[in-house]
Amino acid sequence: MTRDQTFEFFRRLAELNPSPETELEFGNTYQLLVAVVLSAQATDVGVNKATRALFREVRTPQQMIELGEEGLKQHIKTIGLSNTKARNVIALSEMLVAEHGGEVPADRDALTMLPGVGRKTANVVMNCAFGAETFAVDTHIFRVGNRTGLAKGKTPLAVEKQLEKKVPGPFRVGAHHWLILHGRYICKARSPECWRCPVADLCGYKAKVLVKGAKPQERGAKRAVARTPSSIA
Repeated sequence: MTRDQTFEFFRRLAELNPSPETELEFGNTYQLLVAVVLSAQATDVGVNKATRALFREVRTPQQMIELGEEGLKQHIKTIGLSNTKARNVIALSEMLVAEHGGEVPADRDALTMLPGVGRKTANVVMNCAFGAETFAVDTHIFRVGNRTGLAKGKTPLAVEKQLEKKVPGPFRVGAHHWLILHGRYICKARSPECWRCPVADLCGYKAKVLVKGAKPQERGAKRAVARTPSSIA
């Protein structure tokens, strides 16, 4: 995708959704961090269902510590990997209290030192809470980047680096949201809805589905998109 095409790609997405936001529900930066940690290999819808009652009870790291691991498990038992996530959330809460005065640090390196917080999670928090120009590459962004030709890469980090290099200035803060929402609702993994895609003419995908209900006809279409690495969490 050329520089002009990339600009037009984001211009159209921005025109349709001028103020994109995460679909995770939270009331403060700490709750955002917890929600993003819980969202690894889970849907935002599932996380929101689990955290509504939790976040009415817990707003700070100290309150999470007081709730305890077993108490947290009861709230998030419907989420995948709940035991591991509960352990990590309690541990990161303890570290926030011990090393950061109970506040979430506005620093990606400091965030990735917290238990259960990888680069993707740190990028989401930096972007959503602090307005940083970060690109959190989840399964949707990895797919959209490779499928469209916007940002090709064999790993999430490679796609992230391409986005850092190619996303134009006016769109850098919102890009992560636009790409996630585009992948979640239009550029879907198995059945991309190219027939209603606002950027279909800019996309390099060769097996476009231009008629509603049709199947990709190109031989080998399943290979047109790189497999999502299991390292995305």
